[in-house]
Amino acid sequence: MRVIVVGAGVLGTMHAWQAVERGHEVVHIEREAEARGASVRNFGQIWVSGRAGGEELDTALRARALWEEIGARVPGLGFRAIGSLTVVKNEAERAVAEAAARRPDAAARGYKLLDAEEARGINPALRGDFLGALWCERDAAVEPRVAQRELKQALLASGRYTYLGGREVRDVLGNGIGVRDDHGETHRGDAVVLCTGAWLSGLVRELVPDLPVRRVRLQMMQTDPLGEPLTTSVADADSFRYYPAYGSEALDALNAGQAQAPTAAAHKMQLLMVQRADGGLTIGDTHEYDTPFAFDTVEEPYEHLTGVVESILGRPLPRIRHRWAGVYAQCTDTGRVVHRQQASDGVWLVTGPGGRGMTCSPAIAEKTANELGW
Repeated sequence: MRVIVVGAGVLGTMHAWQAVERGHEVVHIEREAEARGASVRNFGQIWVSGRAGGEELDTALRARALWEEIGARVPGLGFRAIGSLTVVKNEAERAVAEAAARRPDAAARGYKLLDAEEARGINPALRGDFLGALWCERDAAVEPRVAQRELKQALLASGRYTYLGGREVRDVLGNGIGVRDDHGETHRGDAVVLCTGAWLSGLVRELVPDLPVRRVRLQMMQTDPLGEPLTTSVADADSFRYYPAYGSEALDALNAGQAQAPTAAAHKMQLLMVQRADGGLTIGDTHEYDTPFAFDTVEEPYEHLTGVVESILGRPLPRIRHRWAGVYAQCTDTGRVVHRQQASDGVWLVTGPGGRGMTCSPAIAEKTANELGW
């Protein structure tokens, strides 16, 4: 079988991986020279802890296992089974963490409620003032800025993979399965999978005019090296308000009795923080849903996040060396893991995983491959 994959972000790359793994030939087409959208502008977190139960958690856990397998074969991904700590600073926040640790699926997530001393035993860099933390053993991380490049090199080594960067697909063939790019070249195959991320105009709009997917913009930053290991991912209690796994009466009480900081509320913020391979910290994030999006980044969220991080670390944050914004695609029904739709004969569109994309992409691609009979 010959599979045409359009879009070289992490979702498209994982579809190419699945096809090659199953013995098929892949032609992979990307409109940029290399992927430069949400797949490289993220935390690199394999984030199990906050996922909703049922299909979303099952998908995240399966993806976590696949990431570990792939990471063992492609060391350049920088896969690390580091877990995460969601820090709590008062009894209301601790009650939400305690409720999460009592969930029926808490063991599957690797939840454990820790006091401050126990949390520092896992992550000694946390020297600030806090009450405790919710530990999630199943969380992990990869290096987002290099993951697609490393996966591409492994795919090229198979001899069944062709990468065509700097080409935008303009048409789906009406007389057979395939696509035509903006170089005037035609690429035929047995299946076409469109994984175009937040690019939802042009060909995607023509194929699926009423696509139930929206775009979300976020701001993030990265620092100089911390100078010591940050042995886990770190989140703050605002993450409880954002991720569905933490829903409980305790969360209702937190929301009713403890407002977010004004900047955090205005920008729909939470703290997520991961250390990169070079020692720097990737820190975010904000959420903007109303289009058209602003073209500039604003400073108040960065100032807020700096204060939150410094209170947890108990030390000044290293110099911020990168600030950026990114846009990802999210199903309008946020309970759905992904939107997978047959757009025409032999052509499938897979999009809208939202903030789950980096985490869940291996399992999403595996399910596509199974459903299409690869």
